[in-house]
Amino acid sequence: MHEQPLEGPLVGEDGSVGYRGVTACQAVGISYRQLDYWARTTLVVPSVRDASGSGTSRLYSFRDLVVLKVVKRLLDAGVSLQNIRRAIDTLRSHGVEDLAGITLISDGTTVYECRSPEEVVDLLQGGQGVFGIAIGGAFKEIQGSLSHLPGEPAAPQPVDEQPEEPAAGDELAARRARRRAG
Repeated sequence: MHEQPLEGPLVGEDGSVGYRGVTACQAVGISYRQLDYWARTTLVVPSVRDASGSGTSRLYSFRDLVVLKVVKRLLDAGVSLQNIRRAIDTLRSHGVEDLAGITLISDGTTVYECRSPEEVVDLLQGGQGVFGIAIGGAFKEIQGSLSHLPGEPAAPQPVDEQPEEPAAGDELAARRARRRAG
């Protein structure tokens, strides 16, 4: 079965929307500890805004979330962090549209990048057990997860337009502030 290419604009594809770490964790299904570790070890560094000291927060792009989802799936399948790092380095060289057409196939040791059904079949003919991750499927999952999670403008707002921060623990005020901010 061949996945159809994704049509229409992708949420935040143009880099205009960023997602905080907590939102990234919810969308991808990982813990904040994993996210923090992957950022500190440069496995997946947020491309919108990295943390720059105490009190600042990372901001991840839609593309970053897709890569995080792929990392999680590869880890769940037992692929070593070293091999995942190599696969992610390869994915970084592709644009968002290119990623949607890639299927990663792994035998648990090596990760292969396939761009056509023929390449997938060639790998399967080797006779050993493999698993595949269609990046386009990860796109759709992340889009679905983000449909009910908050994003924020990637560009910082001018100081006079920034909403006031609610007191810690005031969830209702935080929701109102997010609604006002758009």
